[in-house]
Amino acid sequence: MEFVSEASCRRLRSVPAFGQPGAGGLDDPLRLGRGMRLRLCNAVQALLADPSIAGQGDAARLAAVVLYAKSRAPKGAKNDNQTSIWVAELGRWLGVGESAVHRYVLSPLRRSDAVHTDVVTDAQGHPTGLECLVMPLWRARKSGGAAHPLALNRAELATLLRLIEALFGPGWAPEGKEPTPPGLLAGRRGKGAATDRLGLLLMVLNTRASGWLQLCGGSVKAREGRGAATLARLLGCSPSGARKVLMRLTEAGVVARQHKATATRMRGRGRVMLLPVARAYGRTLASVEAVSGSGAVFSQRPDSAVGDHGLAVADGAPGTSGTGGAEQAPGGGDQERPDGAELHADHASVVTPVVPHQLSCGFSGEGRRGEGRRPERACVREDQAADGQGAVAEPTPPAAEDGPLRGEKPKESPVEERDGQRAASAETGGRPKAVGWDKAQRQRRVGLPADLRLQVALGPVLGLWERLSGWQQDQVEAAAKTELNRLAGLLERADAAPRLLADRLTDRLAETGGEALIATPYGWLIRRGLVQRRACTDRRCDDGIRLDTGSECENCNNVIHLRRARRAKIAAEVDRELPGLSDRERRRVLEERLREQAAIDAENLARRRDQAAAEQSRRDAARAAARERAERERAAAAAAEAAHQALPCQVCGRARAAGLCEVCDHRRQTESLIGEAGLLEAAWSADLTDPASVAVVTAAVRTAIGQSIATAWQEFLQITDVAALEADPDAAEDAYAYTAFQIAQQAVQEYQDHALVMLGRAEEAEAEARRAYKAQQNRPWFQHNPTGADAVAAATKAADTARERVAEYLLAARLEQLRELASARPGQAVVGQ
Repeated sequence: MEFVSEASCRRLRSVPAFGQPGAGGLDDPLRLGRGMRLRLCNAVQALLADPSIAGQGDAARLAAVVLYAKSRAPKGAKNDNQTSIWVAELGRWLGVGESAVHRYVLSPLRRSDAVHTDVVTDAQGHPTGLECLVMPLWRARKSGGAAHPLALNRAELATLLRLIEALFGPGWAPEGKEPTPPGLLAGRRGKGAATDRLGLLLMVLNTRASGWLQLCGGSVKAREGRGAATLARLLGCSPSGARKVLMRLTEAGVVARQHKATATRMRGRGRVMLLPVARAYGRTLASVEAVSGSGAVFSQRPDSAVGDHGLAVADGAPGTSGTGGAEQAPGGGDQERPDGAELHADHASVVTPVVPHQLSCGFSGEGRRGEGRRPERACVREDQAADGQGAVAEPTPPAAEDGPLRGEKPKESPVEERDGQRAASAETGGRPKAVGWDKAQRQRRVGLPADLRLQVALGPVLGLWERLSGWQQDQVEAAAKTELNRLAGLLERADAAPRLLADRLTDRLAETGGEALIATPYGWLIRRGLVQRRACTDRRCDDGIRLDTGSECENCNNVIHLRRARRAKIAAEVDRELPGLSDRERRRVLEERLREQAAIDAENLARRRDQAAAEQSRRDAARAAARERAERERAAAAAAEAAHQALPCQVCGRARAAGLCEVCDHRRQTESLIGEAGLLEAAWSADLTDPASVAVVTAAVRTAIGQSIATAWQEFLQITDVAALEADPDAAEDAYAYTAFQIAQQAVQEYQDHALVMLGRAEEAEAEARRAYKAQQNRPWFQHNPTGADAVAAATKAADTARERVAEYLLAARLEQLRELASARPGQAVVGQ
């Protein structure tokens, strides 16, 4: 028989893909060693957690994983880390069409700077493929080095690619070569295909050699189940959505969901088995059920256990080597330690006395009271052989000889009953479960969180992180996220916050003297490591260093400079006032002067604070007084407005008309507008020095506007109910006043426009227009061709602007002249106010 060494078991090996996946051979691509599986799982999770990929759709995230697996390992060539593919082939990998790849995969990945693409063309310029560069991988190899989770070597990338091909590869049939069969989900296409493939990949990477998926802990909803909750955490979706994915994978025949049987024949905790992984290791669902047992109370001991817990092998063959790696024999038991297995030291199957029985040295192996047994409650059944056929000493406890310790109850004590159960389980080859230790182990995370920012920031304190409990790790993670967000708001580049926090933790560790000198990791991280220590009032200061620039804090330097200058000044005063002092006496006097000055500064600071508080109180009182005054003014204004609204109309006497009703207001405004229209017409057509001429023009304008009002009123009567107006005289009067007001407004605008046009033809306006026209033609940029189209257009525009400006000036001047004439002779003309 050929044996495998322990070193070869721990080696990360890439298995070439031959045959169908899940066939159970040693060359099965799903048969991964534990180290390789963890390496690939960390790489895929780090890729999906990258800020440029996190939050994308499942198709885009799966495409990033496929392109990452197909990328070329660095060899010094120009096209390192790149992937050659075409859009149709990428769609076959994802289970979607070309349009979906362009719309939902390549476009969002390009926008988030997750993937850079370059079209490859042939000699004729026709596209032949697509060169893709996964930027998280490129950044990891440029900055993180070989220790980064994404920096896989060539063998690891090849293993990941073969695993993906086995799960959902499209399959190939090249000419002259052996065809590559399609993956397990190659036929799954359409809606949800990318989600199913990504979920299957993540579950396979989180499944041990036994084929059972590692389920999450904590409380979950009973409807979805623990398997759906685990898949939801892997995919980053809701448990209900993960339950649908799990149902589709179950229908596809790659997942089996069962419930662990209990001694009471009730349905126990749910389990999820990845059938391809189980078959890859030579297991089937029936065999796993047989190994687990429907009503087992104790956990199953691994095959490789030694001593009294090891399984007997026929013909003296040794147990299988390795722990869950790809080298395990197909028919062996589960090589990984079960969840409930205890940490047990290796020892012999039978306890053998190591000293003569007559000696009494107090060793653990010597007999006591001639009974040949160990002390009570100290692993009584360890004195019994593994086969249960014999024992070195009689295992009867003292209580069986002398009766109960207290009282006369013949019932055995709970300790003896528990020891009896242990003995029964030892006879069947089982082991008790360490429930508390198992729970603690599930809660504690050995590695750093999946967030890359936290991995970079907490990298220097990985040893302290592993010493924390599960609750403490959650608190430190939350505090680190808060500090990262705060630093991102202070810095110009938000992506520099993780490295800055890592540098801070490194400096604080150096101050302490290393992780070994830290007795309480949680307190040190929360109160010292993650806390910013400002040496001045600047928010960007941390131990005298600027967070945004990395240089020394200028504010701290100013404070130190002022303190040093003050000390030098006081020292000079001491030397000048008290010459000839000894160094010790001089130092004492200097310290006294410095303390006095510090006390004076403290008093000044307290006085300034009191003054600032008093000033703030004064301002608050002034604001309160201003608010009260504003309230009083508003109340007075409201009262005055109410009183004004209650006044009757001064013209017609209508009640509550605010001094002037709406009808009278319209009439007054109409008269004013008619007078304004007369002035506008007289400004260009009448002799301004002759009041009679102005009166004739204004009278003609009044007559014309009156006729327009009458015409508009007749048109209004044709479209309204005359009977309703006759029944309500006030409404009819209001409608007539409003109609007259509207006609007068329109007439004023028309007369103004006409007056500007006529005054623009005056000699003054024409002269100004000619001057503007010439001036525009004489511009430097038109001197070479003053009669060109551009020059004539610009000159014409300048002339029109000058003409309009002169017309507006003439109209304003003549209106002012007419108003002065009307005020001097109010009975000669009608002037609008």
